[in-house]
Amino acid sequence: MNSIRSRLLLWQISAVLITSVVVAVLSFRLAWSGFNNVRDLGLEQIAQTVIRHDETPAPPPAHTPPPPTSEGWLDDDEDLDQFVSQIWDHAGGLIYSSLPNIGPPLQTPGHHIVTWQGQSWRLYTLPQEGRTVQVAVTTEIRRQHFYDLMPWLLVPLALLIAALGLLTRAGVNRALRPLESMRSDIEQRGPEGLQAIHTTGLPVEIAPLAQTLNQLLSRVDTLLTSQRRFLADAAHELNTPLAAIKLQAQLARRVGPAEWPAALDELDAGIERATRLSSQLLQLARLEPSARQPILGPVQLDDLLRQAVSALSARAEHLGCDLGLAGAEPLKLNVDAHALRTLVDNLIDNALNHTTAPVRIDVSLRTEGPSTVLEVSDNGPGIPAADRARAMERFVRLAPGDGKGSGLGLSIVREIAELHGARVELDETPGGGLTVRVRLPLTDIPHPATP
Repeated sequence: MNSIRSRLLLWQISAVLITSVVVAVLSFRLAWSGFNNVRDLGLEQIAQTVIRHDETPAPPPAHTPPPPTSEGWLDDDEDLDQFVSQIWDHAGGLIYSSLPNIGPPLQTPGHHIVTWQGQSWRLYTLPQEGRTVQVAVTTEIRRQHFYDLMPWLLVPLALLIAALGLLTRAGVNRALRPLESMRSDIEQRGPEGLQAIHTTGLPVEIAPLAQTLNQLLSRVDTLLTSQRRFLADAAHELNTPLAAIKLQAQLARRVGPAEWPAALDELDAGIERATRLSSQLLQLARLEPSARQPILGPVQLDDLLRQAVSALSARAEHLGCDLGLAGAEPLKLNVDAHALRTLVDNLIDNALNHTTAPVRIDVSLRTEGPSTVLEVSDNGPGIPAADRARAMERFVRLAPGDGKGSGLGLSIVREIAELHGARVELDETPGGGLTVRVRLPLTDIPHPATP
């Protein structure tokens, strides 16, 4: 299982074990060296004691005892559990041995490790006043005594390793407790629980994660709120034309054949309004933050404007309006062709839809400094300066009683402009009317951040 807790415990406990092994080896070597130094010092003290208490004159040398055979000293294994002290005269003759037939030959002054009769010995030789004292002990005895002390060295180390393991586990669990609390908090929340996570007191490693998660929750909450508002507004706005269509259909059934054409015209107008509202709602839904990812590509803007004017010229002619391209510099920009065509269509359609008399509608394209200016102006009724900011909001109709429009045209224009990093300006046309100006940057348009 891919677990942070397991990884931390594995690495930390492994580090403790490896460190403990290294410490144990070093401690063993240091303890063995110190033990030998202490025991060697003990040999020196024994030699000094023997020298001080041996005050009898040395007897004349008789004969040097023959060196013991391996059978001789093997019979005295029980005596090897203690040290052997020997006194030699100035001629190298052995005059005293604490264990008969046991002990290595005389060595030069100082400490030595010698092998005698297949046995390793540690000894100390001290010459003084015509005599030489030699004190020896087998290495095996010394090693056995050291091994007898080893449990007392290993028990604390084992207890230390166990304590470190338990403390490491407790420390890891305590360090990961904020993550557990955060997980529990998020797990207990419902679909509406998008409030921010408390970051007070969180460790510095977890606080950035919580802050990033709070930013995500905030964006999701904004998105859901926007979608709920959009659905509520859409349902409300669709209810009006659909109710009108139903009423007009009922009236058409009640009137006589002579009044059928007029009733059907009213029915067609209601259907057209519902169709237009549905189309704008679909356009607006495609511009929601969750779906607003432009498909950029090089677009010849002057050709796009000509196509839009040509497509809507028949409707303008039917309404008695003069729609034309006042001027279009040849410009190519990296934009979303479909979205920008929707923007131009909505600007022209907005001008045609809110006129009560034949008007002149001019579409133009030019460059002003670092921007490309797309402009649609008319000499219609216009929008008062105090209402222009509100006119950009969704489902806002400044003249709700005229039965025209759905309050979505300019809001769609604003959404598409924001998608391209552009700015929308509402101004008054000289002589009266409304001019909508869209300033597009000449530089490449950055992709908007996905919420």
